[in-house]
Amino acid sequence: MSDHPEQPPASPLRGEDGTPTVGLASQTITLPPSVSMVSLLGPRDELLRTMERQFPRTEILVRGNEFRMTGPAGDLDIIDRLLGELIEIVGGGQPLNRDAVERSIAMLRGATTERPADVLTMNIVSSRGRTIRPKTLNQKRYVDAIDEHTVVFGIGPAGTGKTYLAMAKAVAALQAKQVNRIILTRPAVEAGERLGFLPGSLNDKIDPYLRPLYDALHDMIDPESIPRLMAAGTIEVAPLAYMRGRSLNDAFVILDEAQNTSPEQMKMFLTRLGFGSKMVVTGDVTQVDLPGGTESGLRVVRDILTDIEDIHFAELTSADVVRHRLVGEIVDAYGRWDASRPRGPRGGARHPRGPEKGDRS
Repeated sequence: MSDHPEQPPASPLRGEDGTPTVGLASQTITLPPSVSMVSLLGPRDELLRTMERQFPRTEILVRGNEFRMTGPAGDLDIIDRLLGELIEIVGGGQPLNRDAVERSIAMLRGATTERPADVLTMNIVSSRGRTIRPKTLNQKRYVDAIDEHTVVFGIGPAGTGKTYLAMAKAVAALQAKQVNRIILTRPAVEAGERLGFLPGSLNDKIDPYLRPLYDALHDMIDPESIPRLMAAGTIEVAPLAYMRGRSLNDAFVILDEAQNTSPEQMKMFLTRLGFGSKMVVTGDVTQVDLPGGTESGLRVVRDILTDIEDIHFAELTSADVVRHRLVGEIVDAYGRWDASRPRGPRGGARHPRGPEKGDRS
């Protein structure tokens, strides 16, 4: 990119009190002719409006393939780097949207050396024309940790992609013949609903607990091939109780909703690890559905295993929520509310009518 000093605009930017803002810099960035401005700015300049909202003290004018900007020098530097990252993302064949622009800006503002283009163009697995990739820096670090460690704990609120990304890595490992099978498991603990009296066989009653895992599988593997893979034992989806007494070799094993395991169940699961296998344990310690007084195995496991080599704990936060933007704000609001409540003897919030039942995500 090339940039040239420009004179301040005729109408200088003004602060909240209406007075002209001092100490502004001006810069012009000329993009290569090969860059599609429609791809970069979005339909009806939607992405340009996103940039303007993120940098309210900076005036951005686009003429042809030139960006003329006036604002704080720090903002101009970030916008310059942002345009380079967005051009690289578009050049890699990935369409831009508001979410990608906002997350790129957040990464550039953070104290990290990782580039947004490296995060947002990282492909995990592709299926039927759709590519699954991390969308935040913490998600990329989580995915990298799965590559680098034998046992990884992905801990974070609903909507952060901790289970979905782990399953994508499992499918990728199976396709690359790094493992011979995928095993997906969950504890069969109810989240407020009573399913025990539903009609049907044991499998019929267990199916509602495992349905989210089946749904994710259908996003990553040709649905027509899933019954064949399950019949052959290449993919297994089962309640946690079915893991007892087994040794899981050459497998990619995922334990979902791990906050609903007891410490004894967590130990049982982790000791199933066999040769050539990898384990990912995911959960949200703020959504424990265990009966009152039962301690969560996910809450205590870090204290037990923190010093063991080749075990990694990845933390995801509300900033990593990739569902509707309100989900992150809801997670934060509940976190503030829970923190303000009196604590019970086990460190959790004291509930007047038993444990709260959370969203099973």
